[in-house]
Amino acid sequence: MKRENTYIAIMAGGVGSRFWPYSREMRPKQFLDILNVGKSLIRLTFERFLNLVDADHIFILTNEKYRALVKEHLPEIPNENIIGEPSRNNTAPCIAYTALKLHNLNPEANMVVAPSDHVILKETEFLNKIKSALQFADENEALLTLGIEPSRPDTGYGYIKREGPELKLGSYKVERFTEKPDKQTAQSFLDEGSYLWNAGIFIWKTKNIIASFQQNANQIIETLTEDISQLNTEGETEYIKRVYPNTESISIDYAILEKAKNVYTIPADIAWSDLGTWNSLHAYLDKDDNGNVISKNSTLLFDVKNSLVKLPEGKMLVAKDLEGYFIIDDGQVLLIYPKEEEQAIKQVRQSIDDQNFL
Repeated sequence: MKRENTYIAIMAGGVGSRFWPYSREMRPKQFLDILNVGKSLIRLTFERFLNLVDADHIFILTNEKYRALVKEHLPEIPNENIIGEPSRNNTAPCIAYTALKLHNLNPEANMVVAPSDHVILKETEFLNKIKSALQFADENEALLTLGIEPSRPDTGYGYIKREGPELKLGSYKVERFTEKPDKQTAQSFLDEGSYLWNAGIFIWKTKNIIASFQQNANQIIETLTEDISQLNTEGETEYIKRVYPNTESISIDYAILEKAKNVYTIPADIAWSDLGTWNSLHAYLDKDDNGNVISKNSTLLFDVKNSLVKLPEGKMLVAKDLEGYFIIDDGQVLLIYPKEEEQAIKQVRQSIDDQNFL
């Protein structure tokens, strides 16, 4: 496996609707310093991969409207490495597009796909797992995903069932994927012991993922290769603007991973969180003696427990007799919502958009 054949594709096109109201259409969470460390999530992800490849081998998959934001946060990225999607068609089309583009640049390309908004504390272990996966993918016609040992019966993640025995480089054959099960099913997965969380981090050779698209989701490849000579030319942007919206809107999990027979996983203990929800942020950050996460000191709390408070500068909160709540004020919207009903926040945001409240 040669370094010059390794490329990173960072997915950064989402809105982060479950982080509403802090994450909005024009300021999605990947461009926010949500951890209060002085760097956005996409910046942290980019710097993590600089330990593996140079900046010119990192590509950003984003919505066309976020191109300027990407350049603001990642000035080292060449303009041609920012892949702007003209429409939101889920993860399968953007991954297929990027694989075709990279394969056109380098037929021997190995490709790592990673979200832009995850937290990984054990970065050395993470990079070692990625290197093992790259080597396995380079030597086998394999599609790999990193799997995270589940710590709770979370219903917000997809699950991977691995088959024994352990293969080379710590890999396992994948028996099946299950998307976001209910609580009882998730608990049964933990009890059974062979299930992992799907972290959405994938590793494969471009030629192998393209072959899998041709077999399992051919409409996407046929649409994107109507005139493949346009890739990596001055005419690419206009060409993609025309054909990309015609691709099927589907996730990579449904389009490929649930159908392909050559899917493998490498379990990874990397102190991972996808920070997909306020609950995951609450679980990740340090808490006071009452289990509260408070981002600002201007609070006066009486019998408030197991809650998350996020306020803008200059705003004070006085609260009493609350347990298990989000109190989020972004300066325009104040959200007070039960933690246990978090999955409904996405629908709340949609209702507000539908009624043009903001």
